[in-house]
Amino acid sequence: MANDKISTRKGLLALSPIVVFLVLYVAVSVIIGDFYKMPLSIAFIVASMWALLTMPRMGISERIEIFSSGAANTNILYMIWIFVLAGAFSALARGVGSIDATVNFTLWVLPEQFLLPGLFITTCFISMSIGTSVGTIVALTPFAAQMAQMTGGDTAFFVAVVLGGSFFGDNLSFISDTTIAATRTLKLEMKDKFMANIKIALPAAVMVLIYYSVVGETITITPVTPESGKWYLILPYLTVIVTAIAGINVMVVLTLGIVMSIVLGLLCGGTALMDMCQTMGEGITGMSDLIVVTLLAAGLLEVISFNGGIRFIISALTRRIHGGRGAQASIAALVSIVNVCTANNTIAIITVGKIARSISREFGISDRKTASLLDTCSCIVQCVIPYGAQTLLAAGLAHLSPVAFLPHLHYAWALAAMVVLSIVFNFPRENKLAQNSDKKLE
Repeated sequence: MANDKISTRKGLLALSPIVVFLVLYVAVSVIIGDFYKMPLSIAFIVASMWALLTMPRMGISERIEIFSSGAANTNILYMIWIFVLAGAFSALARGVGSIDATVNFTLWVLPEQFLLPGLFITTCFISMSIGTSVGTIVALTPFAAQMAQMTGGDTAFFVAVVLGGSFFGDNLSFISDTTIAATRTLKLEMKDKFMANIKIALPAAVMVLIYYSVVGETITITPVTPESGKWYLILPYLTVIVTAIAGINVMVVLTLGIVMSIVLGLLCGGTALMDMCQTMGEGITGMSDLIVVTLLAAGLLEVISFNGGIRFIISALTRRIHGGRGAQASIAALVSIVNVCTANNTIAIITVGKIARSISREFGISDRKTASLLDTCSCIVQCVIPYGAQTLLAAGLAHLSPVAFLPHLHYAWALAAMVVLSIVFNFPRENKLAQNSDKKLE
């Protein structure tokens, strides 16, 4: 472990680009009272330039090469392809009337007071079914944004409902990459982690659902009749949701949605093919800012990792741990801060998983609780950071600032409160049978 140690000066210097970013974007925005004035891309450019200056003695070409290697990561490029297809589908579905038709159908079926709870439950169900927050956000964000406009609601609030619900499934689904990462790292069966996790996540979801039910009572809409829309235009959206639930790759899902929209536009809407191509092009162009931010953030975080920032965090948080509650708090803080520095909850879990397991062994924390803390805390952070892929995607599809959702992420904040309570009051408690089961899996 000696090679993993890094001095406090070097560690703080490695992490300083994040401070530069926060000061430029968050602090400046708070001071001027407008989060739309300071472009996210400019804040990242300045922070990235500072990050390059903090690197060890090497040529500028080498520094840029390291920065670019983070931006060229296959996971980052995969997200960009999703951004491109999502922008094209969202614009095309709106252009042919699919989103309007889907919202009209929902308003016709659901009473006013059940719109918000219904949206949250639907998001939770889909995200649990497909095991990915990204796929859920792609499917439901345009729908939520249009519903907000048609009901006179706050678009950021409605989209935040989708963001929260999408991470409910990301946290609990058996096929989620975060669940797989947490259980494999801890050498734990998925069902065991789920049973510990649900005792923290479900109360948070119930509290938020009650809140949405109360808020839903204030929503008023213009009555919608069966004749209010052309219901066949729901097909592109229905295709996206059904294929997503079926577990089909999100890029294939979006492609199918685009193809279905084009077919309906040509056969039923009388829309020219070139007009639809132009609409898709505009949708892709509308995602350009998010693509630039994603590349800059990935490069910046790669430099932080190269300079030893993540190693410094791990060393600092594991240096002094006292008692079981302190150990749990350290595991929660460890995965949370590493997630801030990587903007990827799965990578954060994998990075700190072995260390978290060692801490849990030393202080008698069950593998179930440790896996739950890793998965839950990483999902909370991933939901609230404005440069996370999910938030950027939702912001692009809803044409909002990534920080516009922060005051409305009620599920994320409720889940964070439940994590704190679970550490303070040490629940869920493990019986002897569960503890023996952990030992057998070693």
